[in-house]
Amino acid sequence: MSAAPQLELVSHKLCPYVQRAAIVLAEKGAPFKRTDIDLADKPQWFRQISPLGKVPLLRVQQPGSAEAVVFESAVIVEYLEDTLLPSLHPKDALQRAQHRAWMEFGSALLMDIWGLETERSEEGFEAKRLAARGKLERLDAALGARERGGPYFGGPSFSMVDAVFAPAFRYWEVFDRIADLGSFDGLDRVQAWRAALAQRASVRQAVGPDYADLLLAFIRDQKGWLASSSRALAT
Repeated sequence: MSAAPQLELVSHKLCPYVQRAAIVLAEKGAPFKRTDIDLADKPQWFRQISPLGKVPLLRVQQPGSAEAVVFESAVIVEYLEDTLLPSLHPKDALQRAQHRAWMEFGSALLMDIWGLETERSEEGFEAKRLAARGKLERLDAALGARERGGPYFGGPSFSMVDAVFAPAFRYWEVFDRIADLGSFDGLDRVQAWRAALAQRASVRQAVGPDYADLLLAFIRDQKGWLASSSRALAT
């Protein structure tokens, strides 16, 4: 039996895409080293191995082989799915394709969240708020259209879709401290799903204890409408 490869996740403390990989690694019980870098001052070794200059990177050291680097979070989690148990994708090919499509939907939601953090005009902020709300409404409808029989996206078992949406939902733990955006009002199914994800150990452990403070500082530094409209952040 061949030895398992050594895994190092190169990350940034606030990156939601890093969180996806960290959650999947935890769910699969895979030991790994996590190395945080400053994206505003990228170390030279990182520039040399990151084709896009982004995190996450997964450094894979297989016994007797040169180190390999996997980049882009979607590719990283699929590599982990291909090589580590338990499986986090459905066995059925159509269901697996649907789950992957919803993972892309989660990435689109993250783009709206970025706008909530950075938009400087009230009009631009409101457009992003409504876009995020619309996606959450569509999620709620999707959850109601299937017999899931459990707290997670696909039912009682945690899946890749859950690993994608948990970091997105986490933003509202901080947003709710700043302003009432009404993002989840009336969306009981998404609220229940969000609450179940927040309680999962792999999700909680995907960020450090300073995550909320770091995110608040980041939002303040963007000088966007959300920060300027909040007395707590505008000072």
